[in-house]
Amino acid sequence: MADSVDKDLNTLPLAGLHAELGAKFVPFAGWSMPVQYGDGVMAEHLWTRQKAGLFDVSHMGQVRLPKTALAALEGLIPADLIGLPEGRQRYGVFTNDTGGVLDDLMIAHRAGDVLLVVNAARHAHDLAHLSAHVAGVEPVGDRALLALQGPMAQAVLAPLVAGVAEMRFMDVAVCTWQGGALWISRSGYTGEDGFEISVPVDHAQAFARALLADARVAPIGLGARDSLRLEAGLPLYGQEMDETISPIEAGQAWSIGRARRAGGDRAGGFPGAGVILDQLSHGAPRRRVGLCPEGRAPMRAGVPLFADAQGGAPVGVITSGGFGPSVGAPIAIGLIDAATPAQAPIFGELRGKRLLARQVPLPFVPPGYKR
Repeated sequence: MADSVDKDLNTLPLAGLHAELGAKFVPFAGWSMPVQYGDGVMAEHLWTRQKAGLFDVSHMGQVRLPKTALAALEGLIPADLIGLPEGRQRYGVFTNDTGGVLDDLMIAHRAGDVLLVVNAARHAHDLAHLSAHVAGVEPVGDRALLALQGPMAQAVLAPLVAGVAEMRFMDVAVCTWQGGALWISRSGYTGEDGFEISVPVDHAQAFARALLADARVAPIGLGARDSLRLEAGLPLYGQEMDETISPIEAGQAWSIGRARRAGGDRAGGFPGAGVILDQLSHGAPRRRVGLCPEGRAPMRAGVPLFADAQGGAPVGVITSGGFGPSVGAPIAIGLIDAATPAQAPIFGELRGKRLLARQVPLPFVPPGYKR
C-alpha cells in the first residue's frame, strides 16, 4: 500500500497517479515526493539505464522571462547567454559576491521567451533574486514537469510527439499533444539520453499514462534519480555546490562561457567574478573528486576525508555517496584540498575507522546523450 501524503507539504499534480502506482512518499524540499515504487530503487535505477524511466519533477521551479532579459540575466550568471541561440538551452549558476553558488539552473532561449528551470529548495530565493535585477519575471504555476530518461526515451516519445527524434542534446522546442502545448528539452539529470517535458496540469495525467502505457517505460522515484545522477557525476545543489563553494571547486568551470572569461568579449560582469576568474586562471583552493571506496560500505555525505590512514587533519569531505547499481560498488563525490595529489589514496572515516578510497575520474558511467 502506498504511504499517505503529508498534508503539510506541497503536493505534486500527479500525486494520485503515483499512489495508484504504489509509490512510497518522502518529504523533499518542501514537497511530498515519490522516492520509490514496488520494485525498489535498485531495479528502477537499472531500468532507466537499460530502457526508459518516467520521473515526476514537478517540484522544480519554472520561470518565464521576456526575450529581452538575456542581457540582464547574464549579469547574474557567468554563462554566455547573449550568445545562446534560439531553440537551445544552457546550464548556468547564480553566483554571489564571494564566488559561491546561489543555485544552478537551466536556461532555455525559446521563440517567444526565456524559460528557466530552478531547484525546488531555492525557488523562492531565486524569484526574489531575479525580480531584484530582471524585469518581467513570471513564475509558472499551471504546469507539471516530467522527465523521460533512458536509451529508449526517443523510441517511446517519438510516436506520441512529432519532431522530437530530430532534437539534439540541449535543444528545446514547443510541441503539441492532444491540444496542449508541451515545452520540451532534450536533457535530464541521469547521464542518459532523454527529455524533460513541461505539460499543462490539465493534460499531465493523460500524458503520463500515455507514456506509461508503453512497456518500455516504468515510473521512477527520487531514490533512483539520485543514484543515477551520482553515477553520472552530476552535482546536487546543497551538496556539491552551495553559497560557500565556487563553480570552479564544484567542477563546473565548463559552464563559464568563453566570452565571460578573462580576455573574452564580455569578461566578468557577474557577482564574484574576481574570485571565480582568479580561480579559473590560478586554481581553486579545493577540487571536486570522484571516489571508489574499497569494500562494500558506502561513504555518504558528511564523511570526513584524510590523506593518511592515521592522524592528520581532514583534507576534505564526502559531498554525495552511496551504492552505484550500474557500477556494482560504492561510489562517492568529495570536495578535497586542491594540494592533495591526484593519485594519492584517500581515507574516509566511518565509525572511528579510516577506510581506503581511490580517486577516480568522473563520471562513473559514460554519458549517453545524443549529440
